[in-house]
Amino acid sequence: MMTQGKEQFVGIDVCKASLDVAVKGNGETWQENNDPQGISHLVEQMTRLKPALIVLEATGGYEMPVACALGAAGLPVAVINPRQARDFAKSVGRLAKTDKIDATMLARFGEAVRPEVRTLPDEQALELQARLVRRRQLIEMLIAEKNRLHTAHRSVQSRLHEHIAWLEQEIGEIDRDLHDRLRKSPLWREKDDLLRSVPGVGKVTSTTLLAELPELGQLNRKKIAALVGVAPFNCDSGAMRGKRAIWGGRASVRTALYMATLSATRHNPIICAHFKHLRAQGKLAKVALVACMRKLLTILNAMVHSMSSWQPKLSEPKQPIPA
Repeated sequence: MMTQGKEQFVGIDVCKASLDVAVKGNGETWQENNDPQGISHLVEQMTRLKPALIVLEATGGYEMPVACALGAAGLPVAVINPRQARDFAKSVGRLAKTDKIDATMLARFGEAVRPEVRTLPDEQALELQARLVRRRQLIEMLIAEKNRLHTAHRSVQSRLHEHIAWLEQEIGEIDRDLHDRLRKSPLWREKDDLLRSVPGVGKVTSTTLLAELPELGQLNRKKIAALVGVAPFNCDSGAMRGKRAIWGGRASVRTALYMATLSATRHNPIICAHFKHLRAQGKLAKVALVACMRKLLTILNAMVHSMSSWQPKLSEPKQPIPA
């Protein structure tokens, strides 16, 4: 079916039930089922083809099984933001949208942009992610039920109390399960101890970073900040100088980092001093807090890279992290 060639780029449009595949280099397109058998067949085909890059969109989790299977086979996989892919399609005049067209445009995007291949989570990390997602869902339900309690009729308040108690019990069980899983893995246990040695970083932040930011310690400070979404981007044109703002990134990681930074501005001497310095310069509290988030992330990134525990006097790595 496929002929091996040089510099071939593959785009895969992921749906709940199917995988539309397009190869930029020989022009072939086909469809596989998005199930274990279809993914296994696709991995075999990609292994024979040996493409320069395989590009998929992030589709709310449907892309993870195929992306992890391809990555486990040693194939170069990049999972990109759907907005990037759609903007690229519009830029080349492709306004129509079908699964086949989307796969073709992803292959063209891979050839033109060459998105960086990121570290994909292994099965253990995926299980950890699933439990973190479930924990966030339970907390959202708990907050909603507690808010309803204030205005609920007394005839249903007892049921609300029962549900609130059940949600709190479920959250506690998930927390214990997350802790047990982290402590059973020697590597995760070591990294967890490193991260939690930093004042302000608790178990939720540490678990979130380990599960949802596998690139921590592997990228330089600018790239890791952009990946999380705490790197400010310029908005300048001609003589106009707009405000710099953060954009994109991994929302769940950024949320955990935000809560850790709030605590660090009170209890972490480096972050506290940095926050006060920025406020003394006239920076808005929100701007100063984002800058502190970036600084805290840089410190954590350097610590994981060097596998060294918290040292207040050393907030930067001794050796540069590879670009």
